[in-house]
Amino acid sequence: MPGATLSRWTMSYFATACVFLVIGQGMMVSGYGYPFADIGAPATLALVHVLAIGWLGLLMVGALLQFVPVLVAAPLRAGRLALPALLLLIAGLLLLVGGFASLGGTPGMAPGMLPFGAFSLVTGFGFVTIMLAATIASARPLPLPARFVAVGLTALIATVLVGGIFTLVLSGALANDAAIALLLEGVPLHAALGLAGWLTFTAIGVSYRLLPMFMLAPDSTCATSKAVWWSGVVALALVAVCVVSIAAGSAAVKWPLSLAALLSVSATLLYSADLSRLFHERRRKIVELNIRASYAAFAALLVSVVMFALPVTRSAAGEGAAAVVYLFVFGWLTGLGLAQLYKIVPFLTWLECYGPVLGRAAVPRVQDLVMETRARLWFCLYYGAVVAATISLFADSPTAFRIAVLAQLGATSGLLVEFVRARELSAVAAPLRFPAGAPRPHLFLPISRPQE
Repeated sequence: MPGATLSRWTMSYFATACVFLVIGQGMMVSGYGYPFADIGAPATLALVHVLAIGWLGLLMVGALLQFVPVLVAAPLRAGRLALPALLLLIAGLLLLVGGFASLGGTPGMAPGMLPFGAFSLVTGFGFVTIMLAATIASARPLPLPARFVAVGLTALIATVLVGGIFTLVLSGALANDAAIALLLEGVPLHAALGLAGWLTFTAIGVSYRLLPMFMLAPDSTCATSKAVWWSGVVALALVAVCVVSIAAGSAAVKWPLSLAALLSVSATLLYSADLSRLFHERRRKIVELNIRASYAAFAALLVSVVMFALPVTRSAAGEGAAAVVYLFVFGWLTGLGLAQLYKIVPFLTWLECYGPVLGRAAVPRVQDLVMETRARLWFCLYYGAVVAATISLFADSPTAFRIAVLAQLGATSGLLVEFVRARELSAVAAPLRFPAGAPRPHLFLPISRPQE
């Protein structure tokens, strides 16, 4: 991205997200949440939101603050809202976790923390939506990747609003029949809107821009890409209709959900075909580690979606299809996130440090900021641990699950060390590390020269 500008708070979002990922995996290693508690237990709800909001949500927001302007070739709008949004999201998540802990009997906490946490999250994600929606709206016509992001933001709004209703019911502040019915029947739909709509649909859209850029592949919209978009949009619309139907007291949601599942499988298969096409049409014959690690995540997406759509494997996956959801969250979303961070962190660091002196001094390449040999071992350990953890959930073996997650946490920690080393330019040869005029990058605080 020649001439790309840098989002002031992206690295802060990434750092905070990585902290919550380590916390979430540490919670599982310690025996907190499912499978050591019921799928609907307060401990499990706390764990799920630490990972879904603290890790995946903050990671996605940080990435979009940087890359949405690239998607639409326009500067980020209302960028000053990024810091308030980050603080509100952190505060909201902590309040939410405290409220769930109170439902589990933890002293010093109160259920009333839940609606306050939801309000903080709604406001924080509202700020995020304002920034990104205003940036997207400034471009006409919208490129396909930006349309994916726009739909993802719509799903985000629906997710947080439905979640806000849940907190009002759980805290006792709302006893409306429609809200209670939504809580009793709509939790899987809430999860689908968040994991499939907000996170997955957005990730797919961004990948349609980033993968061609990183692989030097043709960046053109084809019929299958449009079919992925339409299939996903219709599937998410059906999920939204089911949410409204449950709130209205209707039980006729089975066939819309079945159709949504079928469309999701179709979209995933078409997306897989697009990925194969990009890989074969690439001009960079030897792809970097972030691409190779991402293909393991794409495989996890395909396997988990197909398994979830099949009644046999879904029922075998345990309570709430937990094993398949685990593969989806950690194999697909987290695997993709870690793989792309391995490229994005050094890429942004390179832009920040060497962009100002480019053409005036000798500078290293982006790939000189990382050491793929060591990181490749961490990715192999990570994906192997995810597979082992998924199998242990199918086998209903909490002990094996804990061991697998411990290995997963070790691999994650190793990759985080690689990110820190990239920020500190540890792999760069000393003569090239800090040429005259090159600013020293901060670890996670705002970059020294914001260009929003």
